[in-house]
Amino acid sequence: MSFKQDCKQLLKPYYLFNIFLSLSYIICRRTPGVCNYLFAVEECEFDGRETEILFFLVIVIMIRSRKTGSVTMINYLSSSFIYTKVANLILWFYADFIMGIIYAITFILMGLLLPEPAYSGPDNVIYFRGANSLEEELARDKRVVWFVAFYTVWNPACVNFAPIFAKLSTDFGMENLKFGKVDVGRYPDAGKNYRVNDSSLSKQLPTIVIFKEGKEVDRRPLIDSKGKVTKFLFSDENIKAAFDLKNLYDNCKSELKKRKNHPKSD
Repeated sequence: MSFKQDCKQLLKPYYLFNIFLSLSYIICRRTPGVCNYLFAVEECEFDGRETEILFFLVIVIMIRSRKTGSVTMINYLSSSFIYTKVANLILWFYADFIMGIIYAITFILMGLLLPEPAYSGPDNVIYFRGANSLEEELARDKRVVWFVAFYTVWNPACVNFAPIFAKLSTDFGMENLKFGKVDVGRYPDAGKNYRVNDSSLSKQLPTIVIFKEGKEVDRRPLIDSKGKVTKFLFSDENIKAAFDLKNLYDNCKSELKKRKNHPKSD
């Protein structure tokens, strides 16, 4: 998304409340009057332990944002919210047990009432309801090449990837090159059948699998012989390069043209 679109996205309640929760301790701790009342101190300065926690938080956010492939302001915020809120939870408990309880309740309620907004822009994606639905479609016409993304709605990397996958589907989707998605959180049978771990600690979310003639031919991220997941950055350019998407598109377009020119050969 552009910077203007990012700013517009920030006005949504999910981002406003999470930014507030992420900055709540720093704001209260550094604001004269509020600081003196809540923390019963004369100087509104961080002590050594608070500084250590905040410094560690910055390092964790930088590392995790890089691993999740965050490339825009919204991506960075989405991938960092959980860490900033946990750090705030620790800081509030460190300062006062009651304030920690209040923050924890607010944290949980906001997570239940304000889930992260899902991508709602244009796409050319078919959503499958479990492994059977996908298998039936793969078997229906084996001339179709399928790009299928396995994801969950709660995973930040999957949320960040949604607009990228949507754009790829509108740019490259055609009659014999189709894009699909399966929510392995909602349909765990699909995750099990296609070897996609849907746990909260999974390094396989999202996963893209390419099917040709009804069979898997490639996927990202890859899994080595020892079962270790190979790191993959889900950016637009990386996906195009990893799957040679431009050549695949050209080949599918050529095949489609041949079929239309020689319909009796189908």
